[in-house]
Amino acid sequence: MKAAPSAPDGLVRELQRSFAGGLAYAGFLSLCVNILLLTVPLFMLQVQERVIVSRSFDTLTMLLVIAVGALFLYGAIEFIRSLTFQAMASIFARRLNLPALEAAVSTSLEQGSAQATQAIRDLNDIRYFIASSSIATPLEAAWSPIFLAVLFAFHPIYGLVGVISLIILLTLGVLADVLTRRVMKEANEAGVDSVNDVGASLRHAETIEAMGMLPALAKRWRGKQVAMIELLDLGTRRAKFIAALTRSSRMTMQLAIYATGATLIIKNEVTVGTLMAASILLGRLLAPFDSMINDWRAWVLAAAAWKRVRELLLTRTSQRQTIPTPVTTGDLVIDRVVYAPPGAEQTVIKSVSFSLSPGEVLGIVGPSGAGKSTLARLLVGVLKPNVGGVYLDGHNVFLWERGSFGDMVGYLPQSVSLLNGTIAENIARMRVPDPASILEASRTAGVHELIGRLPLGYDTSVADGDFRLSGGQRQRIGLARALYGSPRLLVLDEPNANLDAEGEQSLIRAINAARETGAMVVLIAHRPSVMQIVDKIMILREGRIAQFGPRSSIAGMITPGGLVEIEPANKPSKPLEARPREVTA
Repeated sequence: MKAAPSAPDGLVRELQRSFAGGLAYAGFLSLCVNILLLTVPLFMLQVQERVIVSRSFDTLTMLLVIAVGALFLYGAIEFIRSLTFQAMASIFARRLNLPALEAAVSTSLEQGSAQATQAIRDLNDIRYFIASSSIATPLEAAWSPIFLAVLFAFHPIYGLVGVISLIILLTLGVLADVLTRRVMKEANEAGVDSVNDVGASLRHAETIEAMGMLPALAKRWRGKQVAMIELLDLGTRRAKFIAALTRSSRMTMQLAIYATGATLIIKNEVTVGTLMAASILLGRLLAPFDSMINDWRAWVLAAAAWKRVRELLLTRTSQRQTIPTPVTTGDLVIDRVVYAPPGAEQTVIKSVSFSLSPGEVLGIVGPSGAGKSTLARLLVGVLKPNVGGVYLDGHNVFLWERGSFGDMVGYLPQSVSLLNGTIAENIARMRVPDPASILEASRTAGVHELIGRLPLGYDTSVADGDFRLSGGQRQRIGLARALYGSPRLLVLDEPNANLDAEGEQSLIRAINAARETGAMVVLIAHRPSVMQIVDKIMILREGRIAQFGPRSSIAGMITPGGLVEIEPANKPSKPLEARPREVTA
């Protein structure tokens, strides 16, 4: 299968071309299907006018053989057409699954919105829609004039009845669109927002339960659900009204064609055989339009899902390289980095520049809101700087292909989360586990014995509802995950926030071990005991570097009580340079 292009607009265009090509092929098959559907009415007409009149069994036998053969061919082409739609749905899902997930994750990181789950749900909805019978209905309706032409061939009055019937159904279809499109679209959007809101809130179920927030949240959710249900009920009532009116109209049209045929027979303008054939042909003529009205909601939902997926792909701003880069051993250089969150006017990181060489440990301290965690995310390529860049051995960490970048970097975020799976799978970063590397990382992080005391050791599941780990255990396993594969850059954001004295000593030993292998370590922490092992210290204040240099030269940074003193309260701050000079010993 052809690989999907990396550019979102190119991917969308390619999918649209592929879909149009598949639809054209399915349209040709629909033409064949509609022609073969003439078999039954024409067979009945010939039996009435030839077999019964001539009383010839040979003629009946030949007509029956031809009709059965045509119906078997109809079944084969119908099966091929269904396989065509299934292949279109499969190609659509295969080409979009990964790009849509990557776009959703990128958008979630940059805009703070969780769209990955909704993107996968939308893709599944579109795939089910393409593989269903609903999508074939317009193709059958496009070739329905074939039946109309045969009706005119029987008698112009038959054709006129068919035209009037089509006009009535088309009018009802337009009326259904006018009455339901906007309402169903609003109901669908309200449902998506409600599900996303509930999903985001349930991730904090412990806080909700402990602080008695459920009644207030339930009231909010109920209000959104009621609004969505009211819109959905309104749209459904209108759709059902149109559907009932359509069914009544179709039955009336069947009566009309019978009455017309009887009148023409009385006047000796047509034969009896044309009456039954015309009735069947009118039913086949109107069936697709009736189905389109019934399936209109599926079309509206599929169109809304595609619009969300398309907008997600086209508005994606995170573009990475696709060529893997081998492991390198160069310096880490941060060059005049400026960062402001999307939509924010105030910058969080303001012209930060420094460098780090292999084997060095940098400690970053500062008050809350100084931008320490944001800087950590910039260092590992999670965020894209507005100005400047972060370079590891000369390569831009944001543009780096993520698979090979993961071999270079270990990251322990401030809020540690483990993915659904076993502890071994989490340490191995959900790749195929390498037992030797897993044990090495666990021993380096000092968590091997802790894991051994768990119910199933490394095979213990940490999925929701299974064995639960404490905050300290999660943090230490997260450290082992960061150390897995001996990365060249290690970024640890508050790695000792949930650790006891034993865990903190294990953290110190792990940092020293990483330093000895030539790794660069960036450590964000406040406890003085951890900061004693760093080579350099950076004091970050309001997104700027207030001080930067060797640990021994940053005097008065840590008080005996363990508090970080950024600057004396009575000392005026000096103007900051874009690239602070290192303080020499």
